[in-house]
Amino acid sequence: MWVNRWLLAGLLSSLAITANAGVVDQKLDQYRAQGVDSFNPEAGYELWRSDNNGRSCTQCHGAKPDSVGRHAKTGKVIKPMAPSVNPKRLIDSKKIDKWFLRNCKWTLKRECTAQEKGDFLVWLREQ
Repeated sequence: MWVNRWLLAGLLSSLAITANAGVVDQKLDQYRAQGVDSFNPEAGYELWRSDNNGRSCTQCHGAKPDSVGRHAKTGKVIKPMAPSVNPKRLIDSKKIDKWFLRNCKWTLKRECTAQEKGDFLVWLREQ
């Protein structure tokens, strides 16, 4: 019985990882169509940890993307960003767009560029 549960859990996890890869690859193709040549995970990491007049991704999400975060204003729990820990991350293209728009405007006080989004996604999917 336990073996079957572990096998099922492993199968579901690998399906989620496959779904993550497909959606991220689709987003990266969209960004390439907007003129981005290549993506840099190190630049994605720098975006994650950069301080923009007292605002940063880490302010709410925490220093490590595989950890639970808390919303700076409401204190609401934010599930880990890393798809290795939270398989529901990066599986919905519309949610990715929604959260990039909302969080880039709050953190950077502007929308993220296609380059920044791609850099961030290639970094995050490695976490």
